[in-house]
Amino acid sequence: MKRRSRRRARHLPIVRLTVLLICLLGLAPLDTAQAQTADAPPADRTPGQTTADPFAEIAKASGLDFVHWNGMSGQFYFPEVVGSGGALFDYDGDGDLDVYLVQGHFLGPQENLAKSIFPPPKLPARDRLFRNDLTPDADGRPELQFTEVTESSGIRALRYGMGASAADFDGDGHLDLYLTNFGPNELWRNRGDGTFEEVAAQAGVAEPRWSVAATFFDYDGDGWLDLFVGNYMDYQVTRNKACVGESGLQDYCGPQSYQATADRLFRNRGDGTFEDVSDGSGISKTFGPALGAIAADFNGDRRQDLYVANDQAANQLWLNQGDGSFVDDALLLGCALNRDGQAEASMGVDAADYDGDGDLDLFMTHLTRESHTLYVNDGQGLFQDRSTQSGLARASWQATGFGTAWFDVDNDGWLDLFTANGSVYIDFDLARQNDPYPLHQRNQLFRNLGDGTFAELTGGDALALSEVSRGALFGDLDNDGDTDIVVTNNSGPARLLRNDIGQRHHWLGLRLVGSRGNPSALGAWVVLRRPQQPPLWRRVRSDGSFAASNDPRVLVGLGTSTAVESVEVIWPDGSRQIFPGLEIDRYHNLRLDPPPESPAAPQSGPYPRAPKD
Repeated sequence: MKRRSRRRARHLPIVRLTVLLICLLGLAPLDTAQAQTADAPPADRTPGQTTADPFAEIAKASGLDFVHWNGMSGQFYFPEVVGSGGALFDYDGDGDLDVYLVQGHFLGPQENLAKSIFPPPKLPARDRLFRNDLTPDADGRPELQFTEVTESSGIRALRYGMGASAADFDGDGHLDLYLTNFGPNELWRNRGDGTFEEVAAQAGVAEPRWSVAATFFDYDGDGWLDLFVGNYMDYQVTRNKACVGESGLQDYCGPQSYQATADRLFRNRGDGTFEDVSDGSGISKTFGPALGAIAADFNGDRRQDLYVANDQAANQLWLNQGDGSFVDDALLLGCALNRDGQAEASMGVDAADYDGDGDLDLFMTHLTRESHTLYVNDGQGLFQDRSTQSGLARASWQATGFGTAWFDVDNDGWLDLFTANGSVYIDFDLARQNDPYPLHQRNQLFRNLGDGTFAELTGGDALALSEVSRGALFGDLDNDGDTDIVVTNNSGPARLLRNDIGQRHHWLGLRLVGSRGNPSALGAWVVLRRPQQPPLWRRVRSDGSFAASNDPRVLVGLGTSTAVESVEVIWPDGSRQIFPGLEIDRYHNLRLDPPPESPAAPQSGPYPRAPKD
């Protein structure tokens, strides 16, 4: 299939160009004949059946009142169309997920601020932290209510933000926050009293380049979380290039117009500081414009590998050699390029066992007319592109996707997919309607049919919203046993999609408590066994999606199963523990034996709910 030029794909969404573009180009709307009709899946599909609206959008009603601002002023500064993301993390240790949202900024001379196409937020433009004050409603059910605590937290993040990654990097029992920016990055250390201090320079991780992706993982097996930072490109406002699109007009430049910069790997010394091991590990030898990253054991050798999604360049699968070094084998293993041998505009990425065979498969989002990509793992770390066979290629043909994750929306035991969509070039059909921001698209929800294929679920007000979505943060915000989603929009309001169908099936929630240096046990595997059913494999992670940090708890949908025989945990250090007879429809703390040298984590899920009839 013919791929659209990246330069055209970065079209400027400015109203005053709309009429001129149409007149000059005389283009018709994109041909929709090739796109899959978004019909609901057949009523006899298995497993399970969903007829209700999957989500209710409750951001403003719950107090999550945030509007992103990209500072767009007609100067074609590239960072304006990339951000932004955020983090779900329990910063105050009360057992529920709080929300951190990353803000944009204004680039270029301040005298041009008056030319901003979108009204700026109350200045100064800054990131925002919202505390989750989860309380029971009149019926005793959990009700979400957020309070903004940015000022009292001490976080004063004023740079042009891209994303966030949350982890306890210093082992003091409190989750810290690493922010990726249009350089330099920040590390906000959680003091444990509701306040934070910025320590990136002291810790050695004040990466000055333009970063989007970041992930904490223990690559050397010493029990402490190391940090990977994915850098995008060598871009400076003062060296902004004037690129011309197919229209003959100035356009946003694509990644090919600038040099990619090397990614960074920082080794945690265990004393609150990091050592830059990018060169010695091999990570800096091969690089591309990184937008997504995820750490996991992809080849089953119990070492944490690293997958990096690059924009319009070959993706990388860094296999951990166990001696502190990595080797990129993505091309050999089939996950560097798509089935046609082409690099794509990889943005969001996730890894999970979607087909129930005990290994990690990969999914990533791309540009309109590229389609998203599903790489299926054969169990030995060799991947095959099955985007077409799965039905995902046609369903995503018209979408430009960013944030994404595999999660079980209806708790039937099969992992579904959500993509946050928003174009990066003008939709001429919208432009003809004088749309003020003709980049918006609907987000998509794909239901796993359990046979290797997916079907798009449509319907409901939340999925009908058409916005310029970027980040998607996944987690059980109300502790009711199903996964909710916070969607961040470029120059638009954040959305909170409360899951309203997960309670129709049974579930089991797990908070793993690991070692002092990795208290959330990131990188662990969970194997859940049920009577007369195949096992369910889940990975403990907070990374993935796009510029996002997600709920590190494991939430397993049980479908019609009414009991769990056992839960086996394969801890990051390779040790195994079996926890028999756990009660379903509630959360449990599972602790590494012997107990870790860290404060006990609070119980999650103070309001466990039984499934609806």
